[in-house]
Amino acid sequence: MEQFIKPPVEVRYKEELDMLRFADNGRKPENWVLSPKAVRTFILGGEVMTKDGEETISRKFYGNDALVERAIITLAGSRGLMLVGEPGTAKTMLSELLCAAISGVSTNTVQGTAGTTEDMIKYSWNYALLLSKGPCREALVAAPLLIGMEKGIIARFEEITRTPAEIQDSLISVMSDQILNIPELGDDGLVLSRPGFNIIGTANTRDKGVNEMSGALKRRFNFETVEPVKDVRLEKEIIIREAEDLAKAGHIDASIDTDVAELLAVTYHELREGRTENGTVVQKPNAVMSTAEAVSVYYQTISHAWYLGGDKVSLDVLADNLLGAVCKENKDDLNTLRGYFRTALKEKGGSKGGNIWTQYLNKALLLR
Repeated sequence: MEQFIKPPVEVRYKEELDMLRFADNGRKPENWVLSPKAVRTFILGGEVMTKDGEETISRKFYGNDALVERAIITLAGSRGLMLVGEPGTAKTMLSELLCAAISGVSTNTVQGTAGTTEDMIKYSWNYALLLSKGPCREALVAAPLLIGMEKGIIARFEEITRTPAEIQDSLISVMSDQILNIPELGDDGLVLSRPGFNIIGTANTRDKGVNEMSGALKRRFNFETVEPVKDVRLEKEIIIREAEDLAKAGHIDASIDTDVAELLAVTYHELREGRTENGTVVQKPNAVMSTAEAVSVYYQTISHAWYLGGDKVSLDVLADNLLGAVCKENKDDLNTLRGYFRTALKEKGGSKGGNIWTQYLNKALLLR
């Protein structure tokens, strides 16, 4: 794992997946690596009995447990799963976890963009072989949809609403009939889906209207909305855990300041909700105030401390990184942040632990 910046989920959590396979005695849909019960435990955590005794499986997704269960049952059926929500709500992470636990591989993925074409989804050709041998199976280059159908594994389609509508609709016939026709191969060009094949799509609600999914395609999916984290304490835990993992992967031996993580968690939570903990209404910024962004801001801050700041987390740097993250799309958000900082300074400056809040907010108000 140390050789990779971001190992696939099935590599990162190989030990846990192996433990679950050993202990798994639940009912399994055909071609699934783990049973639905074991998939749930892998994602939400729990205890399993192994040959070495009872072991703990870590919780990896913090959110609605019932949503995870519905997602698992959807994938056990014939309908696709569409995860929608604000950017940074761990839709991609959840899709990776589901694929790793169900299919054993999370990398069979289409990354949707404005430039995504149908051959990036279904198949293309090795043109050197195509010219020398003509249309044949050897010259065919399978894309994620075809790979998923032939192997009986899940295909992930990230940011599906970023792709042109006609490309999205190329999924309809496959999802309806579980058949992909490759006309160039003639009678040998009919590919039937193996059990275990399905599609997980993700879409950001901020992209709604960019390339809206057709009604026909929507009917092939069960939609699940992944909501932002509502609990400040839980958001703080996520920031700390994710920052620790990123620091470990980046060989940054910096200590995690939990007080600073709490500052960031409260700031993001109150700006996202448009209300302070005392009930004072504050203006919401246009930017997405996601937990993933908060993790990025905190990791950037401890990276600065490790490389440039003598290992000490600077509240100046934290505030500057926060402003940079929030104001990157709309400069008007700077005034929104200043208004929040002034309100927060009045409320939190004299409270318990107010000293660090006073330092943080005063420094934020002086920036830019």
